[in-house]
Amino acid sequence: MTDQAHTTDTAFSDRLRDLIGTQTTSAFARKVGLSESLIRKYLAGSEPSLSKANQIAQRANVSLEWLATGHGYLYRQAEVVDLKALDMAMTATRDILHLDTLSTDSEQQMKVMVAIYQHLRATKRPDGYLEPREALKFGEYVATDCDEPE
Repeated sequence: MTDQAHTTDTAFSDRLRDLIGTQTTSAFARKVGLSESLIRKYLAGSEPSLSKANQIAQRANVSLEWLATGHGYLYRQAEVVDLKALDMAMTATRDILHLDTLSTDSEQQMKVMVAIYQHLRATKRPDGYLEPREALKFGEYVATDCDEPE
């Protein structure tokens, strides 16, 4: 199967059977953290709760949309990079470390930038607003723990 968008009208049990493939039901159950009897119940036509379907999708690395409906992408898509947060993290890192440019060869620079980026993503408001002052404060704190080795 490719990572193309799929549109099929198969039942959940058929999609689950596709996921299990050649592995044993027992091995698949262990992989997704559910009991073998529960997986067999789903294979027999029972529908899982949303939380169980999500658990299967995450641990089998497939999209919940595909698993639940047969539509959309089979495999989960990589997280989309938030370019505004990335740009803000890069700018903050350059400011904090007093740099003109960033170097991917510098572990310190990359740790600070990634930490700031993750902080920005975690604190992003529902309206999309990113707080640059908080990013700078957080970055300064992180930078003290990420000193370049001498």
